[in-house]
Amino acid sequence: EQLDGWAGGEKGFDPMNITMALPVYWCREAELKHGRVCMLATIGWIATDSGLRFAGDMFQNVSTIEAHNKMLEAGVMAPLLAGVAVVELYGGWLTLNGFEERIKREAGDFFIGKQVLPKDPEQERLMRLKEIENGRLAMLAFSGICTQAVLTNSAWPFL
Repeated sequence: EQLDGWAGGEKGFDPMNITMALPVYWCREAELKHGRVCMLATIGWIATDSGLRFAGDMFQNVSTIEAHNKMLEAGVMAPLLAGVAVVELYGGWLTLNGFEERIKREAGDFFIGKQVLPKDPEQERLMRLKEIENGRLAMLAFSGICTQAVLTNSAWPFL
């Protein structure tokens, strides 16, 4: 019932009944955000393990497992964290104002990219459902990739 009208709600996926305790808007915001981050992270991890690197000596010969510590030593993480903080503040402002209906905004909407959604309402609904489902898959995939990389101490595809 809580999920009626939300993309993916028709499948009733809320196995822990989180939406009984928290507003669906907040839950959907978090699910979309973490799904999108994990979709990018999964591709980034595989690309890095496949040899794709930024230019510059500090980015060469660093495994994905060592990347965080090496970039911390190189002083790259502070500016990266500052950039992420700006995006998080903007996202937090949008979420709060969207939840309180001070601005017209659906959960996960950053006011970019809507022009690539299908114009047909049914096709748009299906596209939103695909984003939710692919995000859920990416969250599991990224967790598995991280775990497998550390357990095997090897690069993707962990053979």
